[in-house]
Amino acid sequence: MAPTKLPDAWIKATVSEINDYKPSSMQPKNHQGDVFELFSVPIFPEGRPEVLKAEDIGSSKQFVNCDDVLVCKINPRINRVWCIPHSNSLKQIASSEWIVIRQSNVHSNFLTWYFRSENFRTMLCADVTGVGGSLTRAQPKKVATFEVPFPPLAEQKVIAEKLDTLLAQVETTKARLESTLETLKQFRQSVLAAAVSGKLTEDWRGLHEKYVEFCGYTVPASWLNSSIGKESEYVTSGSRGWAKYYSDSGALFIRSQDINSDELNIQNAAYVQLPDKIEGQRTKVQINDLLVTITGANVTKCARLKTNLDDAYISQHVALIRLKSPENSAFFELVLKALNAGRKQLNAMAYGGGKPGLNLQNIKDVEFAKPSSSIEADEIVRRVNKLFAGADITEQLVNQALERINNLTQSILAKAFRGELTEQWRKDNPELISADNSAEALLRKIKAERAAAKSKKQ
Repeated sequence: MAPTKLPDAWIKATVSEINDYKPSSMQPKNHQGDVFELFSVPIFPEGRPEVLKAEDIGSSKQFVNCDDVLVCKINPRINRVWCIPHSNSLKQIASSEWIVIRQSNVHSNFLTWYFRSENFRTMLCADVTGVGGSLTRAQPKKVATFEVPFPPLAEQKVIAEKLDTLLAQVETTKARLESTLETLKQFRQSVLAAAVSGKLTEDWRGLHEKYVEFCGYTVPASWLNSSIGKESEYVTSGSRGWAKYYSDSGALFIRSQDINSDELNIQNAAYVQLPDKIEGQRTKVQINDLLVTITGANVTKCARLKTNLDDAYISQHVALIRLKSPENSAFFELVLKALNAGRKQLNAMAYGGGKPGLNLQNIKDVEFAKPSSSIEADEIVRRVNKLFAGADITEQLVNQALERINNLTQSILAKAFRGELTEQWRKDNPELISADNSAEALLRKIKAERAAAKSKKQ
């Protein structure tokens, strides 16, 4: 990649050249009774620090000041950069997983936005320690050598203000799109609720029929009470110990993560090579089987086998429901996914706090009402599929727009740090980027102040 050409008034400075931060340790035992604002990695998504007493802080931290910029060392692929805001009364501290950059002569928001840019993230992720994921760490000594595009101070302020305005507009648009996705999720659940309660086909039945209460929701009086246990030929789960059969090819092995979207997704499939005789042949799936996650974070997620997979088995974390009448599986799938029906019951039955789970009897015990006519059941499925198809198209368009918005953020940042956002400003304000106000003069000032402070300390 060719180096980026910067405007004539700009220079490049390394992080170490502009960073005046000197680590200052805060030991909780020495501050009993004091209250602090703690900037930790887990609280970062909240956008505000934790307020804690010293006795509630478990380990040493580092003191930070207003306008310090924090860059997270942990798993640097996640874009976590924090600019310390002003605090009226509380002392401010940060965990040791932040690299702190402090420079009173540089606009802090300018640095914050640059450290969030793709250019900086690429450098940050290029040379890390650790084996992967959350175990990777950016190296502060390496970060200190990274070059930062460095305009005159007046231009830094203009760039930061432009980015604050433009990217606030981008975030507003992004929030609206994400809100649309949430609305679509609620819409689908409303459709499912109407489907399993008979409301979706009320006009189809053409009767002013009486509704009765059943399992916490109302259903047409003509519908029949049933349960998964009554409708199933059997309910089983995958066998333990199949990990030793993992292979690059062979029989498809369906795991809980393959149905975490309430549909079977085998793009990242696992495979097993099984010996001729193996316990667990009953877990071989066939078309119209229903699969339910029974352990872990995705517990109760459900998928129906809509195509014949030939040779495929389920893991121990997945339950298989084989129906006596497979042609009814599409309606029963709706029951298991509806928050007012099957999923509500399964969520209530899930046990275990940290790792919730279901047993096979829980699944058999799911009760529901079904249309007395298979023709109505088929009509319900047809109407649901039609409504969901429209929602799917909308969701696809929203996700495409979100992708463009995310790309737009980085495009704006790239333009900003190539000087393109302030090209006209430089033409209109030559005196603010003259020799006395240049980036080079600013860097000389920073170095002179640092040398003076060092001399004074000595």
